[in-house]
Amino acid sequence: MKDTLKLAKHLAGLGYGSRKEVAIAIRDGRVTGEGEDLRFDGEPIDPPHGLVVMLNKPAGFTCSHADQGRLVYELLPPRYQKRDPVLSSVGRLDAETTGLLLFTDDGALLHKLISPKSNLPKTYAANLARPLEGHEAALFASGTLVLRGEDKPCLPARLEVTGERTAALTLTEGRYHQVRRMFAASGNHVEALHRSRFGPLALDGLQEGTWRTLTNEEIASLKA
Repeated sequence: MKDTLKLAKHLAGLGYGSRKEVAIAIRDGRVTGEGEDLRFDGEPIDPPHGLVVMLNKPAGFTCSHADQGRLVYELLPPRYQKRDPVLSSVGRLDAETTGLLLFTDDGALLHKLISPKSNLPKTYAANLARPLEGHEAALFASGTLVLRGEDKPCLPARLEVTGERTAALTLTEGRYHQVRRMFAASGNHVEALHRSRFGPLALDGLQEGTWRTLTNEEIASLKA
């Protein structure tokens, strides 16, 4: 009985239901195996505290728990939002920006990754309204570009031109709508924006709207 209560508490903390619901699931044989081979309805149990999830975010979803409309959390298993502690996005992508978005229940890792001191490079592919003029790379790399409404210049950023109206921009900051505002400051407008890399991580074929948990090695690379 004591082991059953302990297991029910553990699984409830991972979002599989209330302690009562999980206890019933255990009684009904829906929880099988033991140790690292524990399964719920035949599927491996989620990792405990320290879970990190990568999502390839589609357009039209917002990152806040409180916003109206479609939320990114709807794309993840419902149990993830019942975990204790709760799963939160690592920073945000605006509703129309697509691409790599991370979630974690590790508060220390979350704060490390979103800290201005982290200097983690993030790469965005931008489709632009007008052809690039050729001055943008030097402007973004200069460390002198001041965005409208701010007084502190952006840190140097690297621009790779990939087409007449397309480019990849790598930043080490995370200011509000920064990529869109940087291109606006250069005299252009971003029509579509996609984050392809976050620190050492890339989507690597993860389909839009789908997710996966990070491996221990990938989590270690983020912490490093």
